[in-house]
Amino acid sequence: MRKNIVAGNWKMNTTLQDAQALISEIVHMVQDEVTGSSVEVVVCPPFPFLSAVGKQLPEGGRFHLGAQNCHQKESGAFTGEVSAKMLQSVGVEYVILGHSERRQYFREDDELLSQKLKAALAAGLKPIFCVGETLETREADETFKYLEKQLKDGLFHLSNEEFDQVVIAYEPIWAIGTGRTATSAQAQEVHAFIREQIARAYDAEAALNTSILYGGSANAQNARELFSQPDVDGGLIGGAALKSRDFTEIIKSF
Repeated sequence: MRKNIVAGNWKMNTTLQDAQALISEIVHMVQDEVTGSSVEVVVCPPFPFLSAVGKQLPEGGRFHLGAQNCHQKESGAFTGEVSAKMLQSVGVEYVILGHSERRQYFREDDELLSQKLKAALAAGLKPIFCVGETLETREADETFKYLEKQLKDGLFHLSNEEFDQVVIAYEPIWAIGTGRTATSAQAQEVHAFIREQIARAYDAEAALNTSILYGGSANAQNARELFSQPDVDGGLIGGAALKSRDFTEIIKSF
């Protein structure tokens, strides 16, 4: 059965001291307030703080350490890059791949992302693979066509066994950092479409077991309604993940 997951993407924010204070607050709030919930919590701080934040996470519980990206090669002369194997060695379990900001600002395409997926899986990491359309694509009524291509070219080359390790995050790019949020009905429609594509590419069991997260400016006010939709299994949270109270309220929305 698929998992409910709330993942916090801290992006390029916090200092070491900020990161340690934030995760301490989140851990204590969640432990005190979130009871009887099976939701899995993934925190994705910047690379320099992974080890320090990981050491503050309770062992064997709902908390898991994630990274925001990785390189497609295991090692080599790639100054400034971080490999999946390096991430695994400091306790990382999840890695975000294909985030809209990586696609837009760093020109990451589906061919490159397919290589990163393979590298992450080979290192034993669980990819959170992001897909999503721009405002122009949505207004042109080409959302489903666009997402189908992203899934096919970037993700559906994996074997059944590899795909079982993947979490998908739907990012309506038009709703990130704009103050706009997809309605729960819009989110459900797209999540259901993604699940249908998984069933076609693999099988009904794979579709049923894949966690699909909403990644479009979910917050403490709208999370409960979004998460109540049958095909929305949690959220990839941006700005609200940097506020311990808001992030805890989102986790409590299940």
